[in-house]
Amino acid sequence: MRMKTFAHLIILIALSTDIDDIYAGDKGHLPWMSFNDGLALAQKTNRKVLIDVYTDWCGWCKKMESTTYGDPQIVEYLRKKYVLVRLNAESMQKLTYKGTTYTERDLAGAFGVNGYPTTIFLKANGDPITGYPGYADAAKFRTVLSFIAEDHYLTKKFSDYSASPQ
Repeated sequence: MRMKTFAHLIILIALSTDIDDIYAGDKGHLPWMSFNDGLALAQKTNRKVLIDVYTDWCGWCKKMESTTYGDPQIVEYLRKKYVLVRLNAESMQKLTYKGTTYTERDLAGAFGVNGYPTTIFLKANGDPITGYPGYADAAKFRTVLSFIAEDHYLTKKFSDYSASPQ
């Protein structure tokens, strides 16, 4: 009985923790979450979700992780604007999305991923916004991130947004 009460207490503390407390650790690294935990946090904090879809063997995924996701300005922007999820497109780990159980591999396919890396953007409620296939350097990725986070995608084409001064 004590363990059950303790587990409920831990869950209650986790759900009442401010997102800034969750992200408080090492400011140089990104706080990647599991899919289901990320979606729960996004709903709680009303933040969009960025899903990094990768495979272990993908060289461009590793390059994006070390350069783009390692860029201090990208790290700072992502920490402020998004809930971050990593999804291994070859994993058989199970998760739930919109009431359906998937493996990570099956969910990547359901999102239409057919190359790596791919970045998927979701609204805070989990509805898909768009996907961005392939590697992006930090400068280009920053434009993509602001286009989605600041809701420009609702009123502009990306080509028009990226051609205008930010």
